[in-house]
Amino acid sequence: SSSVPLIGQILIDMGVIDRSVLDQAVTEQIMQLRSALQESNQELELRVHQRTEALQIALTKLSELDKLKSNFISNISHELRTPLTHIKGYLELFINNSLGFLSVDQESAIKVMIKASERLEKLIDDLILFTSSERGELNIQPEYFRLYEILLTAITRLSIKARDKKITLEKNVTSELPLVYADKNKIEWVLSELLDNAIKFSPENTKVIITAEILEPNAVQITIQDNGIGIQQEKIQEIFEPFHQLDGSPTRKYGGTGLGLSLVREILKSHRININVNSQINKGSSFQFSLPTYIPQ
Repeated sequence: SSSVPLIGQILIDMGVIDRSVLDQAVTEQIMQLRSALQESNQELELRVHQRTEALQIALTKLSELDKLKSNFISNISHELRTPLTHIKGYLELFINNSLGFLSVDQESAIKVMIKASERLEKLIDDLILFTSSERGELNIQPEYFRLYEILLTAITRLSIKARDKKITLEKNVTSELPLVYADKNKIEWVLSELLDNAIKFSPENTKVIITAEILEPNAVQITIQDNGIGIQQEKIQEIFEPFHQLDGSPTRKYGGTGLGLSLVREILKSHRININVNSQINKGSSFQFSLPTYIPQ
């Protein structure tokens, strides 16, 4: 196949223009294109710079708002503690008959109020813990302790709630578990939160199974297994977002602030521990993590 001749060469061959004129025209066109390209690049750089500045200002404002929100939640939470302490104190006086004997109905009402005040206290504590984690102030104080003891404490704490919902707490835990190394109070909080969560999302007449088994070489693995509603695989990470509820509708069935699992993850992360979740819809979920054990020197 023959090549297509250039239009400039055709014009030269026809004597319409000479090569010097053609070269000059081509050069001028190239210079115009280069100038236009430079102007376009400069304009693009200016726009990028302006957008970057605007984004930086927005990020700064967002950071300031986030700090204000964190401070507001922390301050309000601490302020709520004082009147709540007074309420709890007087309720205890009433239930102990220190302020006179109560009728059966009055005692029943006071018990309901005590449960409500305990729930409110937990929500306040969760908010204070959350603001501490957001500020990077989750002070971890690791020590060696008996895991078996805090497992029993967490199970005992949740036993009434489980019984009221007709849920059996089954423990596959041996008293021969080795010492573990972590922040005892915060790990106890994590266990209580995971148990509370399992009970909350389980139907009546089901089991929540707590397992602790020794892993080689130097770890104990803890698993909280329920037979509850389950979580869709694509939504498992969402449950760890603060203030997030999978059912966010005004008529949602399950209560809570949506902070519990977020704090569980933050506490374990501060220990450099991961939490694993396995779940099937309408079959249940399991939450699993491991703690390092005592290593004799």
